[in-house]
Amino acid sequence: MNKRYDARKISWDSQRIQALRRYLGLTQRELAEQLGTRQQTISEWETGMYQPRGASATLLSIVAEQAKFKYTTEPSEK
Repeated sequence: MNKRYDARKISWDSQRIQALRRYLGLTQRELAEQLGTRQQTISEWETGMYQPRGASATLLSIVAEQAKFKYTTEPSEK
């Protein structure tokens, strides 16, 4: 099945990115390796310094979809 992901529909803010990473049980470095980016980039996203765009946002959407992470609602607190 070939799905088309539209990253523009998903707002990958700092809380959502951190919630996804924790949901996956990954460190910032491990998530960075999965996405093909630097650990510092993940840290910058999680602190709100920058937001993922383009391919990075699409990759986050794909990872979230495959993990069945509910990113369309506000992340729940533990």
